[in-house]
Amino acid sequence: MRSFADSLLRLGLERIDILYVHDLDALTHGSPEAAVARTREMLDGGGWRALADLGVAGVVDAVGAGVNSWQACERLLQLADPDIFLLAGRYTLLDQSASPRLSPACAARGVGVFIGGAFNSGILATGAVKGAMFDHALAGADVLDRVKALERVCASHAAPLAAAALQFPLAHPAVACVIAGGQTASEVEQHFTALELPIPAEFWRELRHRRLLDPLAPTPTGLAPEGFPPT
Repeated sequence: MRSFADSLLRLGLERIDILYVHDLDALTHGSPEAAVARTREMLDGGGWRALADLGVAGVVDAVGAGVNSWQACERLLQLADPDIFLLAGRYTLLDQSASPRLSPACAARGVGVFIGGAFNSGILATGAVKGAMFDHALAGADVLDRVKALERVCASHAAPLAAAALQFPLAHPAVACVIAGGQTASEVEQHFTALELPIPAEFWRELRHRRLLDPLAPTPTGLAPEGFPPT
């Protein structure tokens, strides 16, 4: 609570839209067991209760978790009542590992998801070039091969890879926002242009046909699989 009060003071605000618990995942803490222990510590030690109290007091609109692991989000869905997740890199054009379980669960519970790392640390913006980055490290051969396959489909439909990467996550009913990560005004303008660029339905069909998309993942042109509303 002192940390929250200090944040308000530094920001010059009387309230905050969203508070995230950060990095309750195995990558940060070294193992799945350690991540579970830290989560229990936060829940049993009063951390989550303090967040909920701030919401009741009306000084925070939403509480949730900012993580790089869909498993951490799924765990909190089972143990607590989050409003929102910031999930980085696990629901992208390249990596849809969050799709089979987490995304439908969030949609069913009305829990919003902000997608961070939409370019998976860069490779979905640069393409499979020498030195391309994936998850904050040099991309491995398997990742490069998958991105090259994505690029071939993009080329056949004149669809820029970066545009497809930004548009894809927004088709999911649980996704409230995609964080593009623009560092300059020109990059922000490029992202807006990419989001408005028409991409034909055939492009998404071919990606699904080539098994480059999870079969449960909704696509931006309303080609929603069974169980999801058209977007």
